[in-house]
Amino acid sequence: MTQIPADIRYAKSHEWAKLLGDGSVEVGISDHAQGALGDLVFVEVPAVGRTLDAGEACAVVESVKAASDVYSPVAGTVTEVNGELANAPELINSDPYGAGWLFRLRPAAAGALDALLTAADYEAVLQAENA
Repeated sequence: MTQIPADIRYAKSHEWAKLLGDGSVEVGISDHAQGALGDLVFVEVPAVGRTLDAGEACAVVESVKAASDVYSPVAGTVTEVNGELANAPELINSDPYGAGWLFRLRPAAAGALDALLTAADYEAVLQAENA
């Protein structure tokens, strides 16, 4: 069963976004996405300072099966990347909503996450994909 935490927002392209206490947004790929990709062997994250548009391809996750682009769920400037992933990309497989986060950004607009899917909406997207 795919985990879909209720306290974060989702993009139809299977990224998640969590608002942190300092106003920044933490981004990763969903449990569904990591499961579909299989064992991850390489992760490329965006550079700190890079400005992203919502929906812009900005990272790559590569498994033994395929490489897949990761899209920024909201517009903003990258403030931090998860350096642990360079040596341990499998963190995304084992803990996609925790230690497997990809990058953090300062959103370009307040309320940017409001445009993303709720957990219930994302679950409906997954059900439609599997129908």
